[in-house]
Amino acid sequence: MKTHHGILLQMKKILLPVSLASALLGLGGVALADNKADKTADELSRNSKDVPNDSWLTAKTKIALLADGRVSGTRVNVETKNACVTLRGKVDTMDAKTAAADIAHSVSGVQEVKNELQVVAASKRKFVDAKDDYITSEIGKRIKNDKMLKSAKVDVRSDAGVVTLTGQVPGILASLRASEVADGVDGVRTVKNDIMVDAAK
Repeated sequence: MKTHHGILLQMKKILLPVSLASALLGLGGVALADNKADKTADELSRNSKDVPNDSWLTAKTKIALLADGRVSGTRVNVETKNACVTLRGKVDTMDAKTAAADIAHSVSGVQEVKNELQVVAASKRKFVDAKDDYITSEIGKRIKNDKMLKSAKVDVRSDAGVVTLTGQVPGILASLRASEVADGVDGVRTVKNDIMVDAAK
């Protein structure tokens, strides 16, 4: 016949393995949860690296242009929106213009390239630059003094008389007005209106 003391010893022998197994299962659950969290973090990190943002693409394109002897990278303005790279500025030859587009296309992650570079011979560069400075300044003054555009935020760029307008205006009529003001300045060849319209206003 088993004594009370003997029964207690048997119960301890049974409970000890059960407790140990439970503890190991608990640790295993924690390890699995940690592994899952680490895996999720790794996936998010990998995804963010696989999809470069616009600022990254702009920087990589500029670096590539500066590293290529066919193009004067300092004269090329680069803007990126939704992986679409736009090139603006002046280059000496048509070959340089073509090369700039090829370089931009070669950057990993770039989906589209808009080549708006203007070809200006080196011998005419100073004259053309001075005229562009005048055009940019004059358009800026007229926009600032225009009643419809006083509250608008419009940036102006001129490349060999090809004017690009960017920024934001309160409505489509204000956007139209900005194009009209720019087109009225002497020396302007064409006006590219890339102004965003604030639909909320």
